[in-house]
Amino acid sequence: MNPSPSTKPTPLFLQGVCLCVLFIFSFGFLPAATLPKVVLFTTGGTIQSKGEHRDKLFEYTDGKVTPKELTDDLPELQTIAAIETVEISNVGSGEIGAPQLLKLVKAINAALARPDVTGAVVTHGTSTLEETAYFLHLTVKSTKPVVVVGAMRPFTAISRDGPFNLYNSVRVAITPEAVGKGVMVVLDDTIHSARFVTKGNTYHVDTFVDRDIGPLGFTDSDRVVFYRTPLSRHTSNSEFDVSILETLPMVDIVYGYQEASAAPLEALITAGAKGIILNDGAPSFKKGSLKALSEGIVVVQSDRKGSGRVVLSEHSAGRGVITADSLNAQKARVLLRLALTKTTDAKEIQRIFNTY
Repeated sequence: MNPSPSTKPTPLFLQGVCLCVLFIFSFGFLPAATLPKVVLFTTGGTIQSKGEHRDKLFEYTDGKVTPKELTDDLPELQTIAAIETVEISNVGSGEIGAPQLLKLVKAINAALARPDVTGAVVTHGTSTLEETAYFLHLTVKSTKPVVVVGAMRPFTAISRDGPFNLYNSVRVAITPEAVGKGVMVVLDDTIHSARFVTKGNTYHVDTFVDRDIGPLGFTDSDRVVFYRTPLSRHTSNSEFDVSILETLPMVDIVYGYQEASAAPLEALITAGAKGIILNDGAPSFKKGSLKALSEGIVVVQSDRKGSGRVVLSEHSAGRGVITADSLNAQKARVLLRLALTKTTDAKEIQRIFNTY
């Protein structure tokens, strides 16, 4: 029978369109051109390390994971974002220093200045992750989300945490509510501010904590949830500009304990340090600090307890000593290095520590 005029066959191209729409709604895939773009900057660390066997959870030195391996291992990423990768380095976090930090932030700023880029994610080893994250928090020049991510178990381990941490980091980077919250750290389903987060355990996957303030939010299975916003200055509101810098001033840390020697202070003065962070006090530090101050070296008083502010006393201020507010020693070092690119005036540097 010939079809009647009211039952003409559907044109083939319309059938194809219908099938494509059905496929998209059935499987959740969208064309790459319609997905938000995230630039993944890789620096190395446990998240990119391989162990000898699957239950090797330490001394994993049997290879490095490339950026391509990271993304190929997570096809789910392709359903939520278009990923572009940039390899900065592939080293343990203890090897990260000023050259890598400056290279990284310049690359991030260039990427985020592009209108097609929604956010950035940085892979990093966990030991010094908080330092890099805080450095970026102070130097990134964009309100777009930047997320630093790591892992406590190598890429090859049973029940490895890296892939899901990375997936959740990309989820945060494309979440509209993440805009303007500065640099964040995402591990173990938790979103931390780079200003307050610290590594609190040598081995467990729930290692990162915000002791005084608590996390910003969580990467729950149904949606990314935020409960607060950092109030200290950061990213697009920061006064620090490293765009033309090739290095950073030398700043070191001296740890305080019973019967602590002043020898480290003396050595740093001789070595040409521009700043010294005192991580807690010791009677022997007083003379060394006065000598350092007399030679134009900036001294900042931090604390080893890991929680609470270092209160500025009239006595300390009168000697020219600066307090680190609630920053731990390693983060105080990051801020002092940047402050010294602008000034050596103690009152001005104290303002900076009170602000950031």
